Order: sequence, then C-alpha cells, then structure tokens
Amino acid sequence: MMDAWLAPFRPLLAPVFVAWGVPVTLLEVVAFVLALAMVGLNMRVNAWAWPLAILSSALYALLFADSRLYGEAGLQLFFIAVAGWGWWQWLRGRLPDGAALRVRHLGPRGRRRALLAFAAAWPALAALLMHATDSDVPWWDAFPTAGSLVGQWLLGRQYVENWPVWLVVNLVSVALFVHKGLWLTVLLYLLFSVLSVLGWRVWRRHADAAAPAAAR
Repeated sequence: MMDAWLAPFRPLLAPVFVAWGVPVTLLEVVAFVLALAMVGLNMRVNAWAWPLAILSSALYALLFADSRLYGEAGLQLFFIAVAGWGWWQWLRGRLPDGAALRVRHLGPRGRRRALLAFAAAWPALAALLMHATDSDVPWWDAFPTAGSLVGQWLLGRQYVENWPVWLVVNLVSVALFVHKGLWLTVLLYLLFSVLSVLGWRVWRRHADAAAPAAAR
C-alpha cells in the first residue's frame, strides 16, 4: 500500500549521484538545501523560516516513508501542520501580558512539563510504530519524533530551550540515518547539530538583551 502511495513520486526518488557508495536522490538534495535555509532563518528569528519548513518537511516525509522511517515521516506531516501555527505565532503571537512574542527562557515549571510530555510521547509512539507499521527501529524512530514534538512547540513560542532539545534530537537522528544509509541527510543533521549549538548561543543573547527591556 505504501509503495502504491509513493509511486507518483518515484521520479523524485531516482538517484542523481552516489555519495559514500549510496545513491542520493534529487528529492533529498532539494530537501537538504531548504532545511539548511530554514534553520538559518530560525537563528535570525525570521518568520520566513516557516514556509521553508513546510516545503522541506513535505519532501522529507516522502524520503522517510520510502526508507520505512514512518515515525520520522509522520513527524514531517506534523511539522507541516504546525508550521502554519508557528508562522502565525511569530507574526501575531502574544505573551500572557499582551506584549508581542519575544525570545525568552522557559521557567522551571515549563521545563518539567516539557520533560513529562517527552516521557509520555516516546513509549506511546514506539508502541504505535511496533503495532501499526513494519518499522525495524521503532524505539529509535520514536525518540527523535517525540523530542521533535516538544522542540517544535518551544520553537513556535520562541523559547531558548528549543535549541538544546533540537541538539539531542539531531544527534540521535544522525545515528538513525547512518543505520538507514541516508548519507546526505546524515550530513544535514550533523550540520543541524552544529547550528543547534550556534542557535542556542544566539537566542540566549537575544533573551538576555530582551529581559531588561521587558522589565522596564
């Protein structure tokens, strides 16, 4: 059934070159470029990151489904849906006091809630993948999927802590994609890991600069 659904997209999944002995598809190349541009705009708190997120996620959903990484594929569909919300948040979102949304830190209670959300989502997603798909790595597939759900919400609300969450997600994803032989995507997620550290530093400076102004 999945093969039939992917059939119209087979031309995009045809190899265009070989890297490290593994064919790389046109779809993976385009998704790679769009995803890097998206993260660069995220670091600059530029709302145009969100439409790029929609495009790159649509392409990665196809790529991951073709590789039987159904948790990652389903996650991309979630990203597409939430990107509209994130775009609206960055353009029109407000804080509880009515002020415009700004980069800030998550409080201790928020961190506990984020950890609890991840702790609940990981085994639930793993169980879903084990019983509803033919995934051969359900627990490892579910881990970055659950982490990304938390990270995406933190990003949409401009919490600095989205970046360490993405760092963990990206490092686990690197191992997952090595296992699947998606070498261009391995490179992408290694770059994502570096950019997560840089983004963390940049957003911490944003938050520290905004805090005194918010207190006035």
